Amino acid sequence: MRVRMELQTIDTRGQITSQRLLIAGAAFIGVLMVLSLLWGLFVSGSIQFSRLGTLVWDGLMRGLVIGLAGIGLSMTYSILNFANFGHGDYITSGAFVGWGVTYLIAGLGTAELGELLLVGASGNVYGPQLGIGITQTPVAVILGLIVASLATIAVALIVDRLVFKSMRDEEGISLLIASVGVAFALRYLIAFVYTQSNRGTTNASLVPDWSVPLVDGTLAVDAHDLTLLVASVGLMLGVHVLMQRTKLGKAMRAMADNEDLALVTGIPTESVVRWTWIIGGGLTGAAGYLLVLWRGTLTFNFGWLLLLLIFAAVILGGIGSIYGAILGGLVIGLTMTLSQIWIPTDFARAAAFGIMILILLVRPEGLFAGRSTA
Repeated sequence: MRVRMELQTIDTRGQITSQRLLIAGAAFIGVLMVLSLLWGLFVSGSIQFSRLGTLVWDGLMRGLVIGLAGIGLSMTYSILNFANFGHGDYITSGAFVGWGVTYLIAGLGTAELGELLLVGASGNVYGPQLGIGITQTPVAVILGLIVASLATIAVALIVDRLVFKSMRDEEGISLLIASVGVAFALRYLIAFVYTQSNRGTTNASLVPDWSVPLVDGTLAVDAHDLTLLVASVGLMLGVHVLMQRTKLGKAMRAMADNEDLALVTGIPTESVVRWTWIIGGGLTGAAGYLLVLWRGTLTFNFGWLLLLLIFAAVILGGIGSIYGAILGGLVIGLTMTLSQIWIPTDFARAAAFGIMILILLVRPEGLFAGRSTA
């Protein structure tokens, strides 16, 4: 017994030493990258301030979308205790319905109703032709954003009713596998209805932009950037107020901490679950719509491709924490863009997951460890 304990102690010390060496090596590489950035900015001039500003701004936009979508995923995990792999296809579903409404309002009288609602599935109707943009067709964009949120809420509630509700007491792995099935079903239903074609949604040439002066150039900021910034920050602040100031928010936090105790104290847990889907679904739908507005393109699997980054943000921030999801999204978004200074663009996603792993080595429970739902 004593020999076994000594061997376990030696093994534990070896793991700690290896971890420290890995962290030290990562820190050394990080210092070298910062020094190379400073050298390029102030000495050699190989890196322009305008390029750095553009990368930071682009990373902020990506991070806001990832963080906004991550709130819903984090809430689902903290309340229902499972990782919902259908979350990415909720994003896609809401985006398509919302953009169908935007096309309908912007193109009313210029094309068939079915063609507009299907977001130009036949390839005869295009967003740029309709002049879609926040300044050109503000009513169409705002209503599309609202409908995208409502449609995603409807999808989340229907799936919960048909699939997840009957599995409330099952283990997390069973729910996870069920959510994978939901993801595939939704994705290929979207592909069947809307086709698999990639389509442009906005007329970028008509979107007003402004040049922010920097040391050696300018940073271009357009109206869709500001729309994404204002809408996402506003929704995040709304969630903060909801979680901290309302009876529903307190009930959600109580259920996330201890579901059995919440049930004993009279909290209607099934109602809390329903509101979790409503709030999470609404934020997810808004994130998907805003991402398409900002990026200007829409395809049937963009939510699925975004899902791994959302998971990375949620895990990095501390799974179960909405603030962690927001902060994690910003870290992931900025890492993806700023990494392009040192590595090719194709490796941006790898860099995002790399920084997640390194931070988890230092804080295994995430940046907001232990703060479930709030």
